[in-house]
Amino acid sequence: MKGVVMVALLATLTGAAPQVPLRDVRTFTYVLQGYPGGRLDAIERAPHQLAIIDLSRDGTTKGYFTPAEIARVRASGKRVLAYFEIGSIEEFRTEYRPLARDLKLNVWPDWPDEHFVRYWEPRWWHTVLKPRIDQAIRAGFDGVYLDTPLAYEEIDLKRVPGETRAGLARKMSDLIVQISRYAKRARPGFLIVPQNSPELRLQRGYVEAIDGIGMEELFFKATDKPCTEDWCRENLEHALALRRLGKAVLATDYARRPANIAAACARYRRHGIAGNVTVVDLDRVSSPCSKRGS
Repeated sequence: MKGVVMVALLATLTGAAPQVPLRDVRTFTYVLQGYPGGRLDAIERAPHQLAIIDLSRDGTTKGYFTPAEIARVRASGKRVLAYFEIGSIEEFRTEYRPLARDLKLNVWPDWPDEHFVRYWEPRWWHTVLKPRIDQAIRAGFDGVYLDTPLAYEEIDLKRVPGETRAGLARKMSDLIVQISRYAKRARPGFLIVPQNSPELRLQRGYVEAIDGIGMEELFFKATDKPCTEDWCRENLEHALALRRLGKAVLATDYARRPANIAAACARYRRHGIAGNVTVVDLDRVSSPCSKRGS
């Protein structure tokens, strides 16, 4: 409570809006491309409590968002998380071409320009992940939003002789723990939020390493398709278990139909989690549930 009061007091003195603790966030926006003019003005103006944006405006290391840009978004009262992948890499990223060929594995069928990687290799940490974390800290982000933990499920085992699915899960959890320890040592309070694969909570050290989890398609798959498969129920159970342990849950569903948007918003309220209903391209600021009359 004292920390919240101090944040509010500091915001008053500096003219900035106070930030909500991550576990109390209820509205957020998730935008990874299509920044008008390469700027964050629309995100700065958005009425949300948190924003997830790419580490880079155009996918290159030359296009990193600057500390001044992130500071302006934070001054609007939002926490800001830097998005990047930890189990895969897209071909348009600056780091892709010079990455050692043997670190690249099979293509992700859903995203033909994206390759899974040997994420457990020290070379991946030193050439890609550590520099990205360092950049997020330098730029003033509140934390990182880590995509593709699910690489452990999607890697072609024929490409990694001797590995098992259980072993890859352990190595992914270990990587997230490593990211957390490194980042929090460099900046205490830095937020660690992986996306999907909530079952990793069963791995040793994982729960203690994270501050929250991002979940896609808890209730609606892309696009407007109710999530009714067994894995949908299992994902929700694991996510809510993390919520009971005090972790934030940031749920993103993909829907356009008003009835489905309203249904997703109602589920967010029912479960006491943060919600975001948007489009699969993640190229626009979404409206919070409260602005949609739901």
